[in-house]
Amino acid sequence: MEWYLYIAVVAAGFIAGFINTLAGSGSLITLPLLIFLGLPANVANGTNRVAILLQNVVSVSSFRRQKVLDIRRGLILAAPAVIGAIIGAQIAVILDEEMMRKAIGLLMVVMLSVMIVRPKRWLVGRPESAVGRLSWIQILTFFGIGAYGGFIQAGVGIFLLAGLVLSAGYDLVRANAVKVLIVFCFTPLALVVFLINGQVDWSVGLILAVGNMSGAWVAARMAVKRGAAFVRWLLMAVVIISASVFLGLFDLIKGLF
Repeated sequence: MEWYLYIAVVAAGFIAGFINTLAGSGSLITLPLLIFLGLPANVANGTNRVAILLQNVVSVSSFRRQKVLDIRRGLILAAPAVIGAIIGAQIAVILDEEMMRKAIGLLMVVMLSVMIVRPKRWLVGRPESAVGRLSWIQILTFFGIGAYGGFIQAGVGIFLLAGLVLSAGYDLVRANAVKVLIVFCFTPLALVVFLINGQVDWSVGLILAVGNMSGAWVAARMAVKRGAAFVRWLLMAVVIISASVFLGLFDLIKGLF
């Protein structure tokens, strides 16, 4: 790569790591860049997991030091997500993702509606739901989210936040902390699947990780300092942009001009 591309990769990683830690869908920035650099789509998908893994090492550590991470409950919720992620990664190496992208875009529109209509649910949470045994609905919810995360990664943070707030009862700050723990748990296993299939470029992945880790460090500190209201507004902006990308609205507008 030319020297300026290294800077571009690190910069994109920083933005992605920041967005991934506070909301999700940072991979919508890094995946197109990796493909632009010449990586096949499936290799870009696998290579991106290297940066995601190291990003979450930093964010998990930061949230833990700031005492907002519910490690025990997070690991319980991670169990079905890990199983789903392994299955999703297996599907990713052989399956076209276009139809799933459309469905994801529609789901994000629904989620945005809930965030607008019931904002208090995202700011306060329901502490009584964050204890006790997992319900079957919670198990199936996090299994499905894990399967999607193993499949493509882009947007998984948003769905994890929705599950952690609406199903598990966390407010947005604590949900973000548990979210990065869950992603940290399933990413290594998904990465192994891509490695076995020769779909990881380590050199590019490690350069990208420098940016992701830096962005994650800044975002984790900001999430705790600024609180749930700030995270909600950022999340809403990311959901709007992500839904537009998944539904192809930007391509439609581009075609009109």
